[in-house]
Amino acid sequence: MSGILLYTAAPDTEGTLGGLVSLGRSERLGPAIDQALEEARLCSSDPMCAEHDPRVHSRLHGAACHACLFAAETSCERGNHFLDRALLVETLSGDACAFRT
Repeated sequence: MSGILLYTAAPDTEGTLGGLVSLGRSERLGPAIDQALEEARLCSSDPMCAEHDPRVHSRLHGAACHACLFAAETSCERGNHFLDRALLVETLSGDACAFRT
């Protein structure tokens, strides 16, 4: 099972319920998801973020950090555990396990 969370941090009309509804329309949702996946390929902390190996560092996350995937501790039910951009998209580390290449 998977899902997509749509949110906006803009205080203008895009941040209203009507703005989110318009983002969910098929002509806008597909391009928004494509853009989000493309932007997930790079992190401002790469290559250090992309090359993070949870087995070596004894952490419960892979290619994820505060610059790209971590949410505030008070809003993340799982405490940001098990996050890894490389499972979804190809990162600078060149992992071939990305779901979407």
